Amino acid sequence: MAKALPLIAYPDLESRVNALENDGYVYLPKVVNGEEIVELKAAMDRLDIIPESFDKHGTSGNGGFLNKHINNAFNREITFLQYLDKPEVIEIEEAIHGRDCHVIGMTAWTTGPGRPDQTLHTDWLPISLPEDIVADPRVKIPVFITTCHYYLNDMYDELGPTNFVTGSHNSGRSPNGDTGWKGGEERSIICNAGDAVIFRSEVWHRGTANTSDENRYLLQVHYAYRMITQKFPPYLNKFQFDEVILSQATSRQRRLLGDHSPSNYD
Repeated sequence: MAKALPLIAYPDLESRVNALENDGYVYLPKVVNGEEIVELKAAMDRLDIIPESFDKHGTSGNGGFLNKHINNAFNREITFLQYLDKPEVIEIEEAIHGRDCHVIGMTAWTTGPGRPDQTLHTDWLPISLPEDIVADPRVKIPVFITTCHYYLNDMYDELGPTNFVTGSHNSGRSPNGDTGWKGGEERSIICNAGDAVIFRSEVWHRGTANTSDENRYLLQVHYAYRMITQKFPPYLNKFQFDEVILSQATSRQRRLLGDHSPSNYD
């Protein structure tokens, strides 16, 4: 059982951006209030799969545990729209990825008792480099993609917290079977319902086993530079925005969904 990861609530935007760049993650307490947590869980429960969108919902073939993973949640119910640009989160994302950044995906993920351990992995390693080059102070690798995890349960060891290896984005590689880096071992995100954690795609992390008797609810929102493509399946122009939801989006939310001003390659 991994030890808990120290969760520091930095008070200002500069400190939060520095934490994301240097530690690989930043912690934000109480981003979602109690009423919103109830609303989000209920909305996640109502979602049905669209197989063409690569959604999953079932227990067969995966060890018998509930695994419900719904893509494009922002396009399914109006409840999810505000999580495109939730206060505190969006300021960090725009500071990291630029004022013309966008959301490349939003997934509602519910996992039940029996879910096994994942292995340590990176979500995406945009640049592979030797450690000594990454450590050179003249080298600064941009944060190409970040993920915001909105935790909707009070997390504890048995519920299957996310484990991180702090600073592992500076390894210049994926774990490849390693369980730690430079003496740092994986640590668990033990936080409260309504807390959020933003992390960069190169950080070594994994979901752990759910040995509890309750379902874990997690909303994931993925952000990136505008030049990185959005992941809204089904593809080949088969994805369509829900016009009722889109009509209620703010100008910033529309930009995050892809309503950009003309720029390079347009």
